[in-house]
Amino acid sequence: MEVRPELTLQEKLHILADAAKYDVACTSSGVDRRGREGYLGNSVAAGICHSFAADGRCISLLKILLTNHCIYDCKYCLNRASNDTLRTAFTPREVCELTVEFYKRNYIEGLFLSSGVWKSPAYTMERICEALYLLRKEYRFNGYIHVKAIPGAPDELLAAAGYLADRMSVNLELPTGESLKKLAPNKTHKAILRPMRMVSDTIAEHRLAIGKNAQMERSGSTRRLGGGIFAGAGGRIGEKMDQGGFAADMRLQKGQLPAGKESFVLPAELRRRDLHRPFVPAGQSTQMIIGATPETDYHLLKTTQHLYQTYDLKRVFFSAYVPLNEDSALPALGTPPPLLREHRLYQADWLLRFYGFQADELLSEARPDFNELLDPKCDWALRHLELFPVEINTADYAMILRVPGVGPKSALRIVQARRYGKLDFPHLKKMGVVLKRAHYFITCGGRMMYATPLEERYIARQLIGTNEKENWQIRHRDEAKFRQMSLFEDFRLGCEAV
Repeated sequence: MEVRPELTLQEKLHILADAAKYDVACTSSGVDRRGREGYLGNSVAAGICHSFAADGRCISLLKILLTNHCIYDCKYCLNRASNDTLRTAFTPREVCELTVEFYKRNYIEGLFLSSGVWKSPAYTMERICEALYLLRKEYRFNGYIHVKAIPGAPDELLAAAGYLADRMSVNLELPTGESLKKLAPNKTHKAILRPMRMVSDTIAEHRLAIGKNAQMERSGSTRRLGGGIFAGAGGRIGEKMDQGGFAADMRLQKGQLPAGKESFVLPAELRRRDLHRPFVPAGQSTQMIIGATPETDYHLLKTTQHLYQTYDLKRVFFSAYVPLNEDSALPALGTPPPLLREHRLYQADWLLRFYGFQADELLSEARPDFNELLDPKCDWALRHLELFPVEINTADYAMILRVPGVGPKSALRIVQARRYGKLDFPHLKKMGVVLKRAHYFITCGGRMMYATPLEERYIARQLIGTNEKENWQIRHRDEAKFRQMSLFEDFRLGCEAV
């Protein structure tokens, strides 16, 4: 492992911005914090690169690692301890200066800060908290911040980060303990899920303290608690926490943080629990790697559903595994990442959160994987043709919502519009229904749009032909230049920019 402390800030930025690209978090923030006099920036409609605000703006964050030093040796990670790679780290003040300078130049609207585990989880989280505190207090940065929580760090530091950031995430990495033990022997689900529970409990406490519902504003379909593959007694995952979340007196435990002149002492305002202070207002998220281990789509979706129900997550992200390291436990170098599978899981995640579907409806032990050539809603409809065709003029909202090509907005428009007269196919098109998919599954006034046999293989062939171009583009995203934006390649930034 090569370490060169004399690297310039620009060289560090190249290394640590590139190393952060495997952390997935492409979502809008969910924060509505406006600008304040004397502060820099705001978080109104802010989010992460490749998201779009209500006014059509593409929004971006500075996405970096605090350091690519790591004491862990996860087989799938480019920054694992056994890799012979150039190591470097930002100081907390360098993180602040980069964020502010990029913001002033209108390149970014916020910060996404992750990190390898440097020396220990406590030491790493301490440095992250120092960077966030300086950015908020000394640099008076009022913009959006998404920070990765480091499992194993003291609750006091995790809580402090939650009061300084807008969103936190703890990466689950892999959906089963067996896979995690095989590919990341230094990590356990118990250690990962403990801070996730602490964050969710404290978010709930804060929301109750200010008179809101304890759960984040999200589709009611994901709030119905149920069993899951991790569920133990009481339906909770991993280590049980106190009902009140993290301990009320958040004193540092002796010996948890390394002593020395670089040690950051948390200010008193962050050492106490203050439920009237915003805590992770944009919620928390997590990430799972897909394609590195043999779990089925059904297993991944069951895990996703249970995480939503138990930890009230805002998002679960999926990251198609890109072979980076040569290892017998991993797919061979050069194996194409499962981009189309990733895309289908995101579509299925959308069905869980906004369409009222449950994982057991979409897949089963007998049929554990999606047909990658079809979107999951079409795949489900083809396996339940006994429910179709649906008569648009009489069906209830819930059934209309399950028709491929009909979304929540168009379903609501249909229910409202049919009070005033019978609907036909031109009406549906004007309401936003995607008829190229929907017409196989609906009737208007008892008639289908075309004479179509209600037969699974026939409809599947037609839908696959319709999606052929889109599927090819997703599978060949790299060749088609569908990629994460780069500050250096897209904005052509040089040393003078920072």
